[in-house]
Amino acid sequence: MSVDETEAIDAFERLGLTSYEAKVFIALHQLGSGTARDVDRVADVPRSQVYSVAESLEERGLLEVQQSSPIRYRPVSLEEAERTLQNRFEQERERAFAYVDEVKQDSTGEETQEDIWTVRGRDRVDDRVLDLLSRAEERIVFGTRLPEFITEPVERALESQAAEGVSVLVVSRVESIRTQFEHLEGVTVDSPPQSRTSDQRSGRIIVVDDDTILLSVVDDDGCETAIWSAGSLFASVLVQLIEASEEVHESSSG
Repeated sequence: MSVDETEAIDAFERLGLTSYEAKVFIALHQLGSGTARDVDRVADVPRSQVYSVAESLEERGLLEVQQSSPIRYRPVSLEEAERTLQNRFEQERERAFAYVDEVKQDSTGEETQEDIWTVRGRDRVDDRVLDLLSRAEERIVFGTRLPEFITEPVERALESQAAEGVSVLVVSRVESIRTQFEHLEGVTVDSPPQSRTSDQRSGRIIVVDDDTILLSVVDDDGCETAIWSAGSLFASVLVQLIEASEEVHESSSG
């Protein structure tokens, strides 16, 4: 991978170094070792700043100091520097998430029971769909007109839940989608009512048990947006309305 110096400095900054620290570290690897004057010659860092920056890099474990006159600096090997920065990143990550874990509110608490959430972007909707499917205890209804929404992880999740005894129904007017699931044991396939017109913006619908639902639409650019709710009165009522609509249609067509 070809990376220029500006991109490398930006990357080091994202790893926690300052711009000057990154420049001095790079300069010393270019030199092998050197004095503040040497670093000033090859790096865009004022010589007066090199001393304090080098001291900071020494504290980080990224360079060694030779007490000579003038003082010389030598960077640690790239392998050692990489391990040092990786360990620092892991420590900071653990510290940050440990704190958030302590202060977070339980998402199943009473105060969030009526929440309706919006998710944008295909990958994020995929993740939410898989999460909701994994929560099913009794039944799943999965409907879509778009074959690309039947990813391998979704197919595996539906098959796995069916094997665990969960009732799984896949609904689609697209024959290839129905065919894809016909061979899966425990999975039932069906078509939507013929009277229902196809909506070219509809994405997918997932119903899990009696209190979880996800509905998505796809815009003209192909971007998917979904709303979902789990364990809420809103979800329960919406599921009941959808089922009542299906029952009315079946009785009228019969």
